[in-house]
Amino acid sequence: MMNTKEKIQQFRELTETIQKGSDQARIEKQHKAGKLTARERLHILLDEGSFVEMDMFVKHRQTNFGMDKVDAPGDAVVTGYGTVAGRLVYVFAQDFTSIGGSVGEMHAKKICKILDMALKTGAPVIGINDSGGARIQEGIDSMTAYGQIFCRNTHASGVVPQISLIMGPCAGGASYSPALTDFIFMVEDTSYMFVAGPQVIKAVTGETVTNEEVGGASVHNSISGVAHFMSNNDEDCLLKAKELLSFLPSNNLEAPPCYKTDDDINRTDELLNQLIPDSPNKAYDMKTLIYSIADNGLFLEVQENYAKNIVIGFIRLNGKSVGVVANQPKFMAGCMDINCSDKASRFIRTCDAYNIPLLTIEDVPGFLPGVNQEFGGIIRHGAKMLFAYAEATVPKVTMIIRKAYGGSYLALCSRDMGADLVLAWPTAEIAVMGAEGASNIIFSKEIAKAENPTALREQKTNEYRENFSNPYNAAARGEVDLIIEPANSRPSLIKAFDILTEKRENGYPKKHGIFPV
Repeated sequence: MMNTKEKIQQFRELTETIQKGSDQARIEKQHKAGKLTARERLHILLDEGSFVEMDMFVKHRQTNFGMDKVDAPGDAVVTGYGTVAGRLVYVFAQDFTSIGGSVGEMHAKKICKILDMALKTGAPVIGINDSGGARIQEGIDSMTAYGQIFCRNTHASGVVPQISLIMGPCAGGASYSPALTDFIFMVEDTSYMFVAGPQVIKAVTGETVTNEEVGGASVHNSISGVAHFMSNNDEDCLLKAKELLSFLPSNNLEAPPCYKTDDDINRTDELLNQLIPDSPNKAYDMKTLIYSIADNGLFLEVQENYAKNIVIGFIRLNGKSVGVVANQPKFMAGCMDINCSDKASRFIRTCDAYNIPLLTIEDVPGFLPGVNQEFGGIIRHGAKMLFAYAEATVPKVTMIIRKAYGGSYLALCSRDMGADLVLAWPTAEIAVMGAEGASNIIFSKEIAKAENPTALREQKTNEYRENFSNPYNAAARGEVDLIIEPANSRPSLIKAFDILTEKRENGYPKKHGIFPV
């Protein structure tokens, strides 16, 4: 029988063995693949000395297929809690060096406990995914394990922020857990996600593809829209996740963090007076405006490489988090389409869930016309933005800087769709459509009968533009609250959000609306 001293020594030795993880050869293989180990990742992510590991001594219970002889420290996942910039977060990191980070019964129970604790205490969850998938040896238990995680991801949605870092393989059913979370990070060349991998695709369709081609970071950040951020390496990914967390509250009952700023709230920018080209068909970079108004010019863009015709992301105005949705005239003239509607509506709902005010910067000529868009359901997808804006109860400020035409004017949070304040630059054109299209319709008969149709068309177009392609008609009807000089955008927006700080809005009693997915 061991005495107290011996028991303590045994505890120390067991702890050291588990924390050491797999054998050195597997750790070196992980490093050669360009990946850090689970514990190395947590060391970078969390404040020094803050990590408290839970369920360190958990083991799998499988005895079939030789599993009784397999020792997997912590059942291939490290779980616990710590702090990021002093704020409590719950974490789990799958350990690919231990039986491929495969998910089984006890592995999932550890993750589920973390999610349950996060819900109870109102703290964010950061999950590091690096797993070969379901533990085949455990059969139905491994599928049940995934189901338990999915269910908790869903229950936590909109209650506490959930951030998924894909830092290795995440295949098959495993990919649905990150898909249920709020933000997904991926790492170039070392991470991939897919439901059916290259071997399955080859067997079913005959196509030959690689992991990277079917589910790599560039694919999901630029084509599928599944991921939100792409990083160069593990460390870059972890640091970006910490930056994102700084914009988010710990839970849906709190306001986002507020930081002191040395950027003058009354700062103006004369260059903005020259941002809008004289030609209505000429493009410019919307990000120039976003950088200008943001505290210290800092903008954390979300889904930067997907649906580039719309820009979304986070800035701070006077130290406070603000979610930005802005058309990008540099791509597709800023037209709305299926992908950008999905991208924007999800972001709007995320900001609303976590009490982050919304700034919409509008320069939109309309929805993209075309058979492919119609067959793809642009009506349904565009309706997502209408629904998201109308449902959102956070402070909503819209700033129209150039085109605001037709249904897209409404979809970009007009006053009718719930904007609390609508600002406009003198260059704003608020109308059913552009001057040329409108004059061609309104004056079609006159133009057809004219001796010089081209001259009359130009005359009528100019008349329409002077009378209607401006912000003053909308302002006369109260649809625009303030017309501001472009240079004064930053101080005007800060004041707008300041007066909305205590906004309170309650919806109608119901279980939930029917989102047009």
